[in-house]
Amino acid sequence: MRRFGLLVLTIGFLIPFLASAPANAQATRTWVSGVGDDANPCSRTAPCKTFAGAISKTAAFGEINVLDPGGFGAVTITKSISIRSDHIEAGVLVSGTNGIVVSLPAATDRVLLEGLDIEGLGTGLDGVKIIGSGTTTIVNCAIRHFTANGVNLNGTSTARAVVKNSIITNNAGGFLIAGAGGVQNTGVSLDTLYDNNPSFGISVTAPSNVLMAGNEILGAATAVVANGGASVTSFGNNAVNFTPTTTLPLK
Repeated sequence: MRRFGLLVLTIGFLIPFLASAPANAQATRTWVSGVGDDANPCSRTAPCKTFAGAISKTAAFGEINVLDPGGFGAVTITKSISIRSDHIEAGVLVSGTNGIVVSLPAATDRVLLEGLDIEGLGTGLDGVKIIGSGTTTIVNCAIRHFTANGVNLNGTSTARAVVKNSIITNNAGGFLIAGAGGVQNTGVSLDTLYDNNPSFGISVTAPSNVLMAGNEILGAATAVVANGGASVTSFGNNAVNFTPTTTLPLK
């Protein structure tokens, strides 16, 4: 009888902790839906409503997937994570602020943004602003109507941003690469359209550098700006205003 009483007391003591464990757990894969709810656990059958709601429930190096079309809001990313949408409308619509801010703490951290439609409504600041470390990869995204830049790489030492197969249009500037406090950052732009970004298509400030291949840069006062002798490596198959580049260095 005494043993039974101790067992009951032990179970009673553990129940509150067991009950709270699922609420505190983070999943390696979460889901968002246009008809979701951020009070949900962000599972496949109970998705969240916004990227900001899902990111707190997603483990580091995990993935947020888009279940069906919707507007999923601005988000600040402070850990390695992937946000992916495969052939589904996944909007980030902002006014007067940045669309996505990436602030990774470590050089080994990684962020993937794939298949997102990032819209600034003519008042947004930067479409994607990178202020931390690590590598941010932007694939198959559309970034439009921001008053500053489509992508702003202003990271800590050795930060890196890769833009591939994307459309960056109608922003003040296209892809800005200038490390915070004068440190070196690296930008990579592959097979991307920069159109009607009046200030520049791509701008890089030394000691930062940029590697370019297969891009089309149209409608900019200066297609590629290299400040302070910054390194621009072009593989020779970039086009500026429908004309193959002749002034960019080839390598």
